[in-house]
Formats: sequence, C-alpha cells, structure tokens
Amino acid sequence: MPASRAARTCALLALCLLGSTAQDFGPTRFICTSLRETVLQQKETILSQKETIRELTTKLGRCESQSTLDSGAGEARTSGGRKQPGSGKNTMGDLSRTPAAETLSQLGQTLQSLKTRLENLEQYSRLNSSSQTNSLKDLLQSKIDELERQVLSRVNTLEEGKGGPRNDTEERAKMESALTSLHQRISELEKGQKDNRPGDKFQLTFPLRTNYMYAKVKRSLPEMYAFTVCMWLKSSAAPGVGTPFSYAVPGQANELVLIEWGNNPMEILINDKVAKLPFVINDGKWHHICVAWTTRDGVWEAYQDGTQGGSGENLAPYHPIKPQGVLVLGQEQDTLGGGFDATQAFVGELAHFNIWDRKLTPGEVYNLATCSTKALSGNVIAWAENHIEIYGGATKWTFEACRQIN
Repeated sequence: MPASRAARTCALLALCLLGSTAQDFGPTRFICTSLRETVLQQKETILSQKETIRELTTKLGRCESQSTLDSGAGEARTSGGRKQPGSGKNTMGDLSRTPAAETLSQLGQTLQSLKTRLENLEQYSRLNSSSQTNSLKDLLQSKIDELERQVLSRVNTLEEGKGGPRNDTEERAKMESALTSLHQRISELEKGQKDNRPGDKFQLTFPLRTNYMYAKVKRSLPEMYAFTVCMWLKSSAAPGVGTPFSYAVPGQANELVLIEWGNNPMEILINDKVAKLPFVINDGKWHHICVAWTTRDGVWEAYQDGTQGGSGENLAPYHPIKPQGVLVLGQEQDTLGGGFDATQAFVGELAHFNIWDRKLTPGEVYNLATCSTKALSGNVIAWAENHIEIYGGATKWTFEACRQIN
C-alpha cells in the first residue's frame, strides 16, 4: 500500500489501542469500526495481489523451464565428445532432432543409396530377365526421381529463408514415409537374390541417423582375454560416423564399443576405458578396419585397409571381456540392449563383421582386407545372415566391396 495510507492506518490503530483504556467508548468505537473495515479491505487487496503474484510466478517458472529445455537441447545437438554412461534418457521411438539442412543432406544420401541398390537390381535383372521385376524397378526409379525433385525444391526454399519449423516437420515426415516405402519395395526385389548368394555376401545399410534403426547379433560373446574385431565400413556421415557396434553386459553398458561421435576421432572402449584410433573412413568409400587387443598390459593394435596405423597399451589391462551380454550393430547402448541415442547412431553401410578370441597376425588381417581366398571367418562371431536380426528399417543387400577390389 502507499506510504501515506500505511501511516494513516498505523495512526488509527494506535488511537484504537489507546482508546480501549479510556472511559469514553463512543468516538473510539467508531474509529475502531472504521479501522476494521480498512484492514479488511487491505487484506482483500493483499490476498488478491498474492494470487496474482502466484499466477505470474507459475507462468515465469514454466517459461524458464522451457528455456532451459530448449537450451539443453541445443547444447546436446552442438556439443562434442562421448556421452558419459547414464547421461540422457532412453529415446527409443523418437526421431533424431537434426536441423533441416542436415536432414535434407541425410535424405540425399539415402536417395543415393537407393539409386545404387536399383543399379544392382538392374544388373541382376539383366542376368535374370523378368518383366515384373523390370516394371517395378522402373516405378521405383520414377519415385526416386520425384523425391530428388522434392529435396532440391526444399533446399531452394531453405536458401531463400522461407522454411518454417512446422513445414520442415511435415515435409520431413512425408519424405521419410516415402523412403520407408521405397526401402520395403526394393527389399522385396532384393529378397529374390538371397537364394543365389552365399550366406556371408551381404551388407547392412543404415541410411538415417535415428534411434530405432539397428541390427542385433543373435549370439553373445564368451569371456575373452584377447580379441580381434574386423569389419567393412562405408560412410560419409559428418560429424562422426556414429557407432558401428556396441557390446553391453549387466552393470556395464560400455563393455566393448567402437564409436566416432561429434568431432572426436574414432574410439574403442573396453570396460569404459578409452583409446583413440587413427581411422579416417568418412569419405564415402569402403574401408576395412580391425582392432586387436589383449588383456595382458592392455595392448591394442589398429588396422585400416590391411595396414597397421596405430597401437598402444594400458587399455583396460587384465580385464577380461565379460560374457552374456548384448551385441548391437549401428547403435550405442546406454542400457542393456537399449537406451539408444540418435546422435550416436551409425550412418552408412557395414559388412563382414567378425570377432576372434585372439589377436590376428598382420598377414591374416591383410588377407581379410584384400578379400583373399585365405581370409578367415570369426571363430566367435562369423558374418552370416542367419546370425543377424534387423530392426527399424535397416536393410540387407548384396555386399559389393570385394567385387570392387577384385
């Protein structure tokens, strides 16, 4: 209340109190009655102001909470470095929240992948002529052409600054729906090739950075005091190709992980201990990589395209790889078999994922990288179609890297 009104009220209150001891109650009673009405009015005013303050405080709290969430989301999208175990929630089922331009780039990469697959189907159809296959292939080609036009149109809109968040979300949903349909139709065509190829001549494709697209190896790892893990990878994703594989056990989500996240180099994690690897693979070409390790002194070696490029020691020394875990391709696990984060997902193609319970020799690694007939299959995990389960739209199709080398 204003200072003058407060002073006046205080004076009246004092008079009322003094008057309560006087003999003449008439004037004093009148004054006290007036004062009581004034106090009641002020009380109502204060209560009303308190309610207004409470409402404004609630609204301010909501506003600040939303600002914090938006800021946190921005930091999560832009910050580099490996996420610590347990940080962040399980986002299974959500879409990756990437900026519109990055999403369009990913869609463009997906379209290129689909075009490559159609070219493979075209080669197959020449050897196995089928009017039904050819007509379906032509239909899919026309759909891909239409999607390319949409992507180009959206790029032009972004460059002109006309895009809005709502339009971005709607157009992205339409494009992803069309791409999912194309994946399914092409997979049907490719299914016909399955019986005509060996069980290990396939690759997995992860076209988009999501938290729902992955493959799971049906068997677990045994206890291992040494290992070599090798695979073929092809990716042009940036920044970071993501997580080609992760192995989690009860109580330790990072028992064995290969990850390249943000602007960091690729890393191998064993029992959450980290070694940085010298791999450079995000040039859109096929590369063969191997990592060998032994628990004795934690010695490790890294090979790219058949040549050793790095080595070190003291990586989780005397810690055996624990058994009875979950081995996932394409995602990093924050919990056993789940807790995927789209920002850490692998984007690209993966093939010939093999694991041995010993360190391979340089000659054995070279045979794998050059697709030699002497190349070994993993004695712990061997690459075979019946060993892999795929989820969320990841696809299988014929492996081409060795054909390019030979």
